[in-house]
Amino acid sequence: MDITFRLNGEVAQVDTPPTRTLLDWLREERGLTGTKEGCNEGDCGACSVLVTDEHGTRTLNACILFMPQLAGKAVRTVEGLSAPDGTLHPVQQALVDHHGSQCGFCTPGVAVTMAAGHLAGRTDHDDQLAGNLCRCTGYAPIVRAAKAAEGTPVPTHMRDDTPVEAEAPFAPATEDALAEWYAAHPEGTLIAGATDVGLWVTKQFRALGDVAFLNRCADLQHIEETEDAIRFGAGVTMTRVLEALEGEYPSYAQMVRRYGSVQVRNAATIGGNIANGSPIGDNPPALIALGATLHLRCGPVLRDLPLEDFFLAYGKQDRAPGEFVTGVTIPKGRGNHRVYKISKRFDQDISAVCGAFDLEIAEGTITTARIAFGGMAGVPARAAKVEAALTGQPWSRETIEAALPSMEADFEPLTDMRATSAYRLQAARNLLLRYHADLTGTDTDVRKVSA
Repeated sequence: MDITFRLNGEVAQVDTPPTRTLLDWLREERGLTGTKEGCNEGDCGACSVLVTDEHGTRTLNACILFMPQLAGKAVRTVEGLSAPDGTLHPVQQALVDHHGSQCGFCTPGVAVTMAAGHLAGRTDHDDQLAGNLCRCTGYAPIVRAAKAAEGTPVPTHMRDDTPVEAEAPFAPATEDALAEWYAAHPEGTLIAGATDVGLWVTKQFRALGDVAFLNRCADLQHIEETEDAIRFGAGVTMTRVLEALEGEYPSYAQMVRRYGSVQVRNAATIGGNIANGSPIGDNPPALIALGATLHLRCGPVLRDLPLEDFFLAYGKQDRAPGEFVTGVTIPKGRGNHRVYKISKRFDQDISAVCGAFDLEIAEGTITTARIAFGGMAGVPARAAKVEAALTGQPWSRETIEAALPSMEADFEPLTDMRATSAYRLQAARNLLLRYHADLTGTDTDVRKVSA
């Protein structure tokens, strides 16, 4: 298939298979080997590139970015950061000046990420760099370099990455077109951000057959807000979800801040995180505790259901052939909603346990309880027996402690590489205690609490 996009300022026309990654194409066809292959799954950031379209410029992981996703966009690699006359980009010069590189393998990706932050005027360097692993420097000189580059002028050539006119193969432009295609190809693969599907290719070496890329389907990318609710289209990226949640649900937003990295959040979609049915996806527990409604479509037929009913068993969802997720709606005003993520690393790690809590309390009594966990079963699930033990009881530490044994009646978690079954149960019980402490005024931020 023919793909047209802009690469480091010049128009590129490419004939490529639909599931070839940008990383492979850059290194093998263009000799642009500054973009590194590290993990090849979107974790290390060594492959970071800048991608610009009508929505602006963002960093993405080239290792799980398929070529058709670039149609009409502009890409800038580390080789394109310096000016045409060879003058280093301010972040490159700062990395030199502050000794921000040792072995150098990760440095190109670090420089690209810093350049994206510099272009956007970001100063939250720890957040911006969380997706760029560097074992050598300990990050201190990298962060010093990022700070040193703050306020320096953005090079002119960094503002020249305008999108180009181009057809986008395998990319339905509307929800109607997608519904028609998927009804005709029910065994096909829908690709939104490719942060999950990309690994099917790079790690499992799967041939995907018929594919449809959803990045051109504008109907799925809207956020609709009313007085009472927020509806996220399935194609809304996690970056935009984070921005939309910050005011209404700051605890949920803070969990999303730890959801992958900036590069991953810039690609991953809320619909994809739900539709893949992962038992350790971080959005479903938070959404289930909120009582979210899932929206699906099969051909012309629309269907709504409570999100918690979508997950039937491990690897099995309530979704007919040719049916796809179109969006999810959450209520506003749930002031007691909290989400806690337990993982080995604070940043960019898969949860061992993710717990979401939403209790209504009236005159000192718990009137309703919605508690959901990821990582505790084959699907994201509610803690029904714990909820029952809490409902109608006084809002007190004693009530919480009395409900803790019910956790074992709700879940029989597995032992795997992330945690043992016993650890998961203990962590889940502790999160309920943490919820009570949180709502009664104790600071429970793990970055502030000490023994």
